[in-house]
Amino acid sequence: MIRNILWDVDGTLLNFKDSEKHALSSCLMGAGIRPTDEMIAKYSEINKSFWERLERGELTRDQILVQRFEVFFDLIGKKVNISKFEKAYQAALANVFFYYDNSLMLCQKFKEEGFRQYVVTNGVASTQNKKLRDSKFYYIMDDVFISDEIGHPKPNQQFFKTVFDSIPNFSKEETIIIGDSLTSDIRGGNNAGIQCCWYNPRGEKPDLNVRIDYEIKHLWELQKILNNNIK
Repeated sequence: MIRNILWDVDGTLLNFKDSEKHALSSCLMGAGIRPTDEMIAKYSEINKSFWERLERGELTRDQILVQRFEVFFDLIGKKVNISKFEKAYQAALANVFFYYDNSLMLCQKFKEEGFRQYVVTNGVASTQNKKLRDSKFYYIMDDVFISDEIGHPKPNQQFFKTVFDSIPNFSKEETIIIGDSLTSDIRGGNNAGIQCCWYNPRGEKPDLNVRIDYEIKHLWELQKILNNNIK
């Protein structure tokens, strides 16, 4: 029986790609650079690769926040104050959000049904906290766990140990993680020994050897999974 739901945020509850595009475009224009779809796509690719390096323990959080932009601006042949741009980008990213699949309504429904829900997210604490408050998820969740505050990112087992130790009367058998990332959410869930639900709205093929207990294209499909686990 599932009692605890661990939610990833960016790419699962919220559409990070749209937020990323909005924030990056705004900051590029502020730096006097005309953004293009090619630039946005290239940055997104670079950013993803750097966060995966954080997940593997190859870089620190502070290193990736700066180095991703160093690589990006070198690639497009522009010079900016990286530190200033990074601060502006975090502020812009915190001020915009887009829901996936009426996710707020779904989480409210689960709360009313008695499920305990927790945010488990990698990212910058100030950005994530503001975004969670503005989007109202902060007031629905039973607790929020951010890698920047814990000191370890998903999929690190220490991240999940901190989460589990903080949940009253916790049981792995009663817990499921839902996320779009195979490298952080699903692998993290595998490492932690809990059930894993891959949110895969684009119908991509898994490219990692990880255990996927459930796969959904729409977040509301989770209702059936939870109902089956109650019976």
